[in-house]
Amino acid sequence: MKTFVIGDIHGRCAQLYSLLEMLPRDESADKLVFLGDLIDRGRDIPGCVEHVLSLCSENPELVICLRGNHEQMLLDFLDKANLIWMETATGSDQTFMQYTGAPLRSEADFDTARDLIREKIPAAQIEFFRQLPLYHEDDFALYVHAGLENGKHPRESSPHALLWTRDMDFYKSYHGKPCVFGHTPTPFLPLRGRLGRHGIYLFHSAIGIDTGYNLHSPLSCLSLPDFTLYQSFADGHTSIHHITTLIPESLKDMQRKAASNSFSVE
Repeated sequence: MKTFVIGDIHGRCAQLYSLLEMLPRDESADKLVFLGDLIDRGRDIPGCVEHVLSLCSENPELVICLRGNHEQMLLDFLDKANLIWMETATGSDQTFMQYTGAPLRSEADFDTARDLIREKIPAAQIEFFRQLPLYHEDDFALYVHAGLENGKHPRESSPHALLWTRDMDFYKSYHGKPCVFGHTPTPFLPLRGRLGRHGIYLFHSAIGIDTGYNLHSPLSCLSLPDFTLYQSFADGHTSIHHITTLIPESLKDMQRKAASNSFSVE
């Protein structure tokens, strides 16, 4: 059994399809975890959301999608909790345009914009966002969107930390059960820990796989416990890296056990 973890997608539907096609995943046994941020910025946000929703619905035990801060911002806007999602820096203008066919203007009437986006996003997708968990855990690792609060287990961390934290102490000093996270593009994480040309972050037990969002950024998927990295790019090319250095000791133990079990099977 393996777990395949995919970082922040942000509407890059073509890259997502390409990435999923690469994965040597046994759909009856291997887990697939999305770290959230399906929406905003990309070219096919509705298609991306619908595809992930379908994967989760078809195989809820083995396909898990976490809530990202971008889904949370949209829900907060719909629930009148705050207006952060309306800032164009979030990439919400792309989500708004693709669902409604109308541009999102900074001087927009918020109630009108809210009513329109609520009307145009399928109700099943909004409900999907609402029921997304804030973390997942399996034998290999903890999975969160952003990080942990003071290195605590996700069940003891605040929702705000799981969705939003950018804590240098976590990046540099976390030694607990391996924790795979997205949210912060790896070029903005500490230099020590960024691994080579493929650009994920690995330091002690903190594993960052949001490899950025621009024309040259890959969409990344890390396979555990074997530490194989799969990446798809906007120009259509793909790459596979077998990571052998800086792997947390706890995962090395799991790798040894998995290898031992595979050899013992007749």
